[in-house]
Amino acid sequence: MATTGTGSNAARDLGQKWKVSPSVRIEPGTTFTIAEIEGPGAIQQIWMTPTGMWRQSIIRFYWDGEETPSVECPVGDFFACGWGKYAHVNSLPVCVNPGSAFNCYWEMPFRKSCRITMTNISADAIGLYYQVNYTLTDVPEDAAYFHAQFRRTNPLPYKDDYLILDGVKGQGHFVGVYMAWGVNNNGWWGEGEIKFFMDGDGEFPTICGTGTEDYFCGSYDFDVKGKTQFGVDTLEYQEFSTAYAGLPQVLRGDGHYQVQQRFGMYRWHIMDPIRFESDLKVTIQALGWRSGGRYLPLQDDIASVAFWYQAEPHTPFPALPDRDYLEII
Repeated sequence: MATTGTGSNAARDLGQKWKVSPSVRIEPGTTFTIAEIEGPGAIQQIWMTPTGMWRQSIIRFYWDGEETPSVECPVGDFFACGWGKYAHVNSLPVCVNPGSAFNCYWEMPFRKSCRITMTNISADAIGLYYQVNYTLTDVPEDAAYFHAQFRRTNPLPYKDDYLILDGVKGQGHFVGVYMAWGVNNNGWWGEGEIKFFMDGDGEFPTICGTGTEDYFCGSYDFDVKGKTQFGVDTLEYQEFSTAYAGLPQVLRGDGHYQVQQRFGMYRWHIMDPIRFESDLKVTIQALGWRSGGRYLPLQDDIASVAFWYQAEPHTPFPALPDRDYLEII
């Protein structure tokens, strides 16, 4: 049991066994090992409360001694809070509870070992409270490994599709995506189609969606109609969080310093996994709707985390953006 730690001053009159080290302090530019487990086994639940800038706290998972991580994400985006602000998320694999309690229930099997790290790339020290729950058990031969990859493009080049995932080789299934979408324009922004290119697809995808809000299991711009006290019709974005899909965060702006609207959305393909045999690429369009009934490609600030399972080895991920590019402005 600890005799020193972040709680040693508070426990000074009680001593050992009295919450002397409830958390860890991670200095700028350093990496802390959250878990190091010998298998076979599976991660079953993770709880953590990180302080500091969530976009600049990078969580990584390594399976069976691999050199490149199978999970590499800013911790906030991994837990569906990409804008550095708390949002209540009440889904099956990810829950975010008051006040900033991150919970993950993705099952993550490993055969030899598991290592989880947190790297602080910010200029200030961060604090981390955490717990990793796992089981040591036999892992079926056909069990795939959990993967998660972060990407961001700001701004998206005109007429370019936003790339959620690319370069995946091998057999597996796609189980979901979280997106932090910052709108740089007026008007409705979510007309874009999501597309899944798999197993040798060329110009056209195997799966093509009908619109951004449709893919995230909403409809009609996520709007709800209301009336003011004077009977004037209004339209408002409506947050929602369900087992498999949600729009848990709408940052409407304050009209002063924070003027842009920002959205956080997730879609989990748990009951409808997207299975691939050899390769996978996932894109979504940033497409707006303008008066006169016409579409307009947008140049928005978009970030995402793609979640999938696949047989190892995986293709190494693109380099994570640097600290300045990751910063939320």
